[in-house]
Amino acid sequence: MPPRHRSRRRIVWLASAAVVVVAAVVVGLVLSAGGGSDSKAVTIGVTDGSQPYWKTYASLARKKLGITVKFVNFTDYSQPNPALKEKRLDLNEFQHIQYLANYNVTAHDDLQPIGATAVYPLPLYSLKYHTPAALPAGAKVAIPNDAINEARGLLVLQAAKLLTLKDGGTAFSATSDITTHKVDVVTLDASQTANALQSGSVAAAVVNDNYATSAKLPRSAAVFQDDPSSAIAAPYVNVFAARAADKDDPTYRKLAALYQDPAVQKGVQKANSGTAVFRTVSPERLQAELATVEKQARAAKK
Repeated sequence: MPPRHRSRRRIVWLASAAVVVVAAVVVGLVLSAGGGSDSKAVTIGVTDGSQPYWKTYASLARKKLGITVKFVNFTDYSQPNPALKEKRLDLNEFQHIQYLANYNVTAHDDLQPIGATAVYPLPLYSLKYHTPAALPAGAKVAIPNDAINEARGLLVLQAAKLLTLKDGGTAFSATSDITTHKVDVVTLDASQTANALQSGSVAAAVVNDNYATSAKLPRSAAVFQDDPSSAIAAPYVNVFAARAADKDDPTYRKLAALYQDPAVQKGVQKANSGTAVFRTVSPERLQAELATVEKQARAAKK
């Protein structure tokens, strides 16, 4: 796919919002570990319902909290937020803050994050150079061209001191916001960045984990990645989301916190090749970050 350059970004809902990439549009119910008749039932929308760690999570919810968790699995990323808004779900867990901000601004909704799960760092790979500083001036570097990953890719390159962005960049930066650069940025479909690197057409590439795994890129070839605890990674913290009216619900907050149980984390790491960096961020901080990113989204939409 040829490079795509835009002066301003149209806000869209993208299937790259969370860790697992899926293609179909079927919605199905994932059976969970049940509780007694006096158990409180909570329905959570996910996009990776077949992963074993959700069974572990449901079992812990029943044993530790007395809550019966039911999962609704979505194979279309555009559906879990409307389902939550329409009260077909109590919570969902599939997206990071930037995606949630996109949705809220576009759909005029006000869903809120109530608990953090993990950040998945976005690596810069090179098969020839061992550090970003070793890349020669004018070297071609590929980044994904979709609205979420292009901005994050640019922020990664800025953190690696390969370019600078207007006003320091935001979660909605585009290539038109590059003010100075050591390398030449090439924007490609996310599925093609690894291929471009392996073919030698670029010296380095920002590659999402699922495509790096498919291309069998060695982790040793990752010469840089964004710091999961840094400000630039804050919009990419994955979260449990609730309706605004339920953002202080103590049961829902306990369920969000349960994701950090070691037994759940072990399963998550197994499912994601150990790439998850778990985060414990207060709901209030998450909500403040969401407000900041929504402001950026509105500015980008103009």
